[in-house]
Amino acid sequence: MPNFIQYKNCQVHFTQQGKGSAVVLLHGFLENLNIWNDISAILSQKYRVVCIDLLGHGKTDNLGYVHTMDQQAQMVKTVLNKLRLRKVIIIGHSMGGYVAMAFAKLFPQNIKGICLLNSTFLSDNPNKVSDRNKTIEIVKKNPEIIIKIAIPGLFADKNKVVFKREMQHILKEALKTSKQGIVAALEGMKIREDLSDLLEDNTFKTLVFIGKEDLAIKTIPLKKKLQTLPDVQVVYLEGGHMGFIENKDIVLAELSRFCRLCFKT
Repeated sequence: MPNFIQYKNCQVHFTQQGKGSAVVLLHGFLENLNIWNDISAILSQKYRVVCIDLLGHGKTDNLGYVHTMDQQAQMVKTVLNKLRLRKVIIIGHSMGGYVAMAFAKLFPQNIKGICLLNSTFLSDNPNKVSDRNKTIEIVKKNPEIIIKIAIPGLFADKNKVVFKREMQHILKEALKTSKQGIVAALEGMKIREDLSDLLEDNTFKTLVFIGKEDLAIKTIPLKKKLQTLPDVQVVYLEGGHMGFIENKDIVLAELSRFCRLCFKT
């Protein structure tokens, strides 16, 4: 059932289904909450699953011309307050993972566990910032070009044919994202903090999925840092950036196990 709440001067769209302990699903850049339909259908059999359209995406309005990860996290907290949810697991894909980490920084008392699904707790390096700036300039002129290049690049080459139908659906949904929403997200992502310190002495459990052929995330520095974080669980997946599509069964099994583990404590 779709719902809307007011956050500052914008309408925020979210859905919820199921009963029990709460699991929050946050989508990635150029996606919306519908990306979680298969995952939420399974998880909601045991948990209360909340999916949220992030600022400037899906049916949620733009708040401004820069959507920082902290702003996104504060918006998520507003939704959780509305639903009277105190302790949650947050599962974030890509940009949704950045928001999850910002939420953990701002509201650690509300976190039972965080899953970074093809995401990272590291900040953008200078090359990535430069790439985002170039992308922003192109988007301002013709966002469709960037979207049509970006979406196929999220899948491993071997999976572009296997998951052609899914890829076309994601592309169709991405093309609905407003120019302002795209730029604001890129501006927010490029200035996000390195939050790896949160995982060195955290009070919540953490699971990280890494795609072996993920070109959207800088996996080499991520793997190196993870070697210093023995308490963080890591799952390596065959495929690219869309692990929950390219490896749905494995991801679902690991997410179910992670949720059980988090809610035991």
